Amino acid sequence: MLENSVVMVAIILIINIVYVSFFTIRMILTLKGQRYLAASLSMVEVVIYVLGLGLVLNNLDKIQNLIAYAVGYGIGVIVGMKIEEKLALGYITVNVITAQWDKNLPNLIREKGFGVTDWQAHGLEGNRMAMQILTPRKYELKLYDTIKNLDPKAFIIVYEPKTIYGGFWVKSVKKGKLFK
Repeated sequence: MLENSVVMVAIILIINIVYVSFFTIRMILTLKGQRYLAASLSMVEVVIYVLGLGLVLNNLDKIQNLIAYAVGYGIGVIVGMKIEEKLALGYITVNVITAQWDKNLPNLIREKGFGVTDWQAHGLEGNRMAMQILTPRKYELKLYDTIKNLDPKAFIIVYEPKTIYGGFWVKSVKKGKLFK
C-alpha cells in the first residue's frame, strides 16, 4: 500500500495535519495551565510526528512526499486554530466604554448572565460609562452581540486574564451557576 505514491502522499498529508493540530492544541493547553492533559497529548503527538517524518525521510527521493509534508503542516495549523476556536478554553475580560451614561445598561447585561462592574468615566467628549465584564471564552460572541445590540457605538477592548481571584463571579463558576 505504501508503494503507491498517491496513497503515500495522502498518508503523509493526513499524518501531518493531525500532528500539527495536536501540537497547536497542546500549546494552548500548556498556556492555559492544563499541564497533565498537555503532557498526555504530547505523547500521542510525538508518535504521530515520528511516523510522518519517518515516511518522508525514508522516501526523500520523491519530492511529492516532502510537499505533502509541508502542505499538511500548513493545513494542520489552520485545523488546530479552528479546533481551538471551538474549544474556547479560558476566560476573557471585556472592557466596554459607552457613548452615553446609561444606569440601566449594566443591569441589562447582567440579566444575560454576565458579571459586570461599572463606573463613570470621563472622555474627551464628556461623561461615559465604563464596564468590565468577565466571561468564559465560549460566550464571547454572545457578549459582543449583547453589547452591540444595546449600544452599537460602544468601544470594546478584550484581553485574557492570567489569574482570577475572588468576587461573586468566581464563586458562581465554581458552583456551576453561571448562565443557567
